[in-house]
Amino acid sequence: MSVTNPVKITDTTLRDAHQSLIATRLRTEDMIPVAREIDKAGFFSVEAWGGATFDSCIRYLNDDPWQRLSDLNSVLKNTPIQMLLRGQNLVGYKHYPDDVVEKFIEAAGRNGVDIFRIFDALNDIRNMEKSMETVKDIGAHLQGTISYTTSPVHSTEKFIGFAEALYSKGCDSICIKDMAGLIMPKAAKELITGIKDKVDIPVNLHSHSTSGISPMSYQAAIEAGVDILDTAMSPFAMGTSQPPTESVVASLKDTDRDTGIDLMKLKDIKNQCMLMREKYAGLIDPISERIDSDVLIYQLPGGMISNLVSQLKEQNALDKIDLVHNEIPHVRKDLGYPPLVTPTSQIVGTQAVLNVLMGGERYSNVTQEVKDYVRGLYGKPPGKISDEIIKKIIGDQNPFSGRPGDLLEPLYSKMAKEAAEKGLVKKDEDILTYILYPAIAPSFLKGERNAEAIPKLSAKYASRSSEIPSCMEVEVDGEIFSVRILSVEGSAVESADSVGAKKIPRDIKGGIMSNMQGMVLKVETNIGAQVKPGDTLVVLEAMKMENPIKSTKEGKVTQIFVDEGDTVQNGDVLLVIE
Repeated sequence: MSVTNPVKITDTTLRDAHQSLIATRLRTEDMIPVAREIDKAGFFSVEAWGGATFDSCIRYLNDDPWQRLSDLNSVLKNTPIQMLLRGQNLVGYKHYPDDVVEKFIEAAGRNGVDIFRIFDALNDIRNMEKSMETVKDIGAHLQGTISYTTSPVHSTEKFIGFAEALYSKGCDSICIKDMAGLIMPKAAKELITGIKDKVDIPVNLHSHSTSGISPMSYQAAIEAGVDILDTAMSPFAMGTSQPPTESVVASLKDTDRDTGIDLMKLKDIKNQCMLMREKYAGLIDPISERIDSDVLIYQLPGGMISNLVSQLKEQNALDKIDLVHNEIPHVRKDLGYPPLVTPTSQIVGTQAVLNVLMGGERYSNVTQEVKDYVRGLYGKPPGKISDEIIKKIIGDQNPFSGRPGDLLEPLYSKMAKEAAEKGLVKKDEDILTYILYPAIAPSFLKGERNAEAIPKLSAKYASRSSEIPSCMEVEVDGEIFSVRILSVEGSAVESADSVGAKKIPRDIKGGIMSNMQGMVLKVETNIGAQVKPGDTLVVLEAMKMENPIKSTKEGKVTQIFVDEGDTVQNGDVLLVIE
């Protein structure tokens, strides 16, 4: 049978697959052997950078993300490198000024990115324009992206209209990004057919297997004429990851849509991936591997479901999980039905948890990110936010209706000078690392951070107690949870105090306690300061959100037990007011 329209494959093993299944912990040294084999396969592209990889590299792996990109570029000689870029958010969790967006994309292109997949969580094209314009300026492939979701304010017709708007900005291809695995076969067929009727550029479908629907939707997409599919090598496929590359390729063999990819070459890649999987087996969570049908009811990305479980466990409130599940649709509706993807999934999820745990009136405790969202600082919500909700969250302030990026002053030159004065700059890219992650980058750039150990399976821990850590930070789909380990299979673990960890008291008169697990982002007071109820004392970063800890009494600050960068648990005493 002649092949009239071969399906092209973007393999996600080196980015989204390991982000989904092993918390983005794959190290560059283990990527290179896989990349060498991948380069022989004939893929349309390999997604190997962007998303949460940048953060994880410097936070956990002591692995320079820029060097990773350069190293991958040196071995992927025949296969374009693709990255996921969050529009004006780049690879962070907030908007950055236009000058930083330009510098980042220029550096990414210079170091090896050939294809930029650009999306915005709200599908607000204004948040994508500067990054798209810069990609075109450097001559790279621009893939405009639709963040797919379902709600009363979303429709196939609106998504097709958004695809036309992306096309008008010079996109070279269009991606339908189904981050929660929600797209049904019928919807996939209608959307792809509709887009291809309007534009003459390739259409790419990206989905996750969280709900178990994606293989059927991929088949419908193939029948509708989709040009590119995202897949992952089978050792890192399914669950919250993508459908398997080998299976998709095999299913199309000897059809008019045959990919032309040799299954024997895929076997060589698979063998390398199996070695990686064995090395990182201790990081694979069964929650991430299994089919989770709840996503079809609550429309939550798979990682978000597991994150809510972990967060509620930290608060000793797992019995309230059903209440939180029921609350999320309420919050999403109140906020104008945003697609649930970084950062909106964290904004909605965290507020839902607060609404449940705080009890009483809904929105009695509101995160700064929800306030900024309602103020219009993340962009235009897909649906209308009622006047009642606006007043409840931001009072008498008027939401901003313009392009959020226009509110941001140029930052690059100022931060470049600051980084140089701190002795952090060995190459220009270090300035961008510092701008994106100012709390973490200094210790990384000074060489003061250590790569975390790759967890062993519990059976190995039992026989080698010296390898048992006393504490560890665990990340699930980009969200961080700090775990203190007391014992593993009956083996006592040395206390954190004996290995030099900071001692934070749990019970002290006049103490102001943390009400959640997180990292100390800012200490807003000092010893001797007079404070009153409602004053912000400490700001914690939890679930990528800023959570202020406020004073509950009037008095003087006499002791402070935490510094910026410290990780605290629910119930830890942060400071004392007398």
